[in-house]
Amino acid sequence: MNHHGTHTMTRFATTIAASLLTSSAFAQDLAPAAPAQEHPVFLVGATVHTISGDTIENGVVSFNEGIIGLVGRAEEIMPRISLGPDTQIIDLSGHHIYPGLIDSVTVLGLEEVSAVRATLDKNEVGSMTPEVRAYVAVNPDSTVIPTARTNGVLSFGVFPTGGRIPGRASILVADGWTTEDLALKRDAGVIINFDPDNTDELDRIFDQAVSYAQHHDGIDQKLEALTTVLPSTENRNPIFVLANSFNQITGAIRWAQSRDLDPVIVGGRDAHLCTDLLIETDTPVIIGGAFNFPKRADSPYDEPYSLAHKLESAGVQWALTMSGRFAHERNLPDAAAICVAHGLDHEAALKGITLSAAQILGVDAQIGSIEQGKHATLIIADGDILDVRTTLSGAYIHGRSIDLSNKQTELRDTYMEKYEQLGIVEDGKLKD
Repeated sequence: MNHHGTHTMTRFATTIAASLLTSSAFAQDLAPAAPAQEHPVFLVGATVHTISGDTIENGVVSFNEGIIGLVGRAEEIMPRISLGPDTQIIDLSGHHIYPGLIDSVTVLGLEEVSAVRATLDKNEVGSMTPEVRAYVAVNPDSTVIPTARTNGVLSFGVFPTGGRIPGRASILVADGWTTEDLALKRDAGVIINFDPDNTDELDRIFDQAVSYAQHHDGIDQKLEALTTVLPSTENRNPIFVLANSFNQITGAIRWAQSRDLDPVIVGGRDAHLCTDLLIETDTPVIIGGAFNFPKRADSPYDEPYSLAHKLESAGVQWALTMSGRFAHERNLPDAAAICVAHGLDHEAALKGITLSAAQILGVDAQIGSIEQGKHATLIIADGDILDVRTTLSGAYIHGRSIDLSNKQTELRDTYMEKYEQLGIVEDGKLKD
């Protein structure tokens, strides 16, 4: 083949490869969003982990129009109520009901295939972009969101990345047709990548925001966004400060104090070294994952596993995230479990991925625990959710019954069928 022919074939092969890559990159979750709740539901007989109160054996959880109603013991509630003909009663004896799990810091919906730039919407151009709100760019049809949902993560924080101020976090639920459907809280707080050795740039833009809040004739979206965290703002949001080292954490808290801002430390690798300051300033920590390497080669192997226990023992409010491990959000309960294996109380671990996360993110009036008046965002499991062998048999988001299938379960079922046809597997188990 001549040189021209070789060049043509190479270009053709490259085009085909790019086409295949692009079609794969833009693959979408084709499961329809769940319809709204149409009739009252009573979940009866399960062990109910309320998180905010006692664990209830043989419990009842009812909800209607997406809102939790009755929560209590079946033997006390069921004999004294009368149910309408359209009420659905589901016997869940032997099961467990938990509030939906919350992964506080993710890029779910902002990233699909890390090697394909067209699927990355997590990093805005520029160093200071507080006007960016994460939920706007989220892809509701992401194939990654259902994988988190299948293992109980029904709500999550979405954080833009890059620059000194990447934008503002949004809190989403894991089911819906549009970004508006998914958004539980569109603006949860401003994100800051903190450098303790250089705060001049931050001071300048916050000084401008203070002046802007006091008097302005026009609208500056960048400064308008920063006013949402200023002390003069009613119901102001926190600042989420990405800080891991001792100097970063202490520097961030002192800087926030100097401006009367409400910080939340995200990452917090060295947070156990400054618990007195965290408690003194009432600063919560979102722990940046448990499946990390220790800080130094000579650090204890269990340093990442024991951080939650150290913060809990000191009285610091904390939540746990799989932050930094995109597409591993589904492993959130396993990360909490390894913290339990290294000293953390079991109930504290559950709270760290439910109610504490909701409180830190400012959505505890809606989710995070099983209480009357909150959203019916629940998971039903066949065992302890912190046991890796446990599987979900059902889930609800605001009372909507959620499809727990995803791309991975579809592949599993496809190849299970193959091996059943070959006679290798029967009823989901290997033949003897």
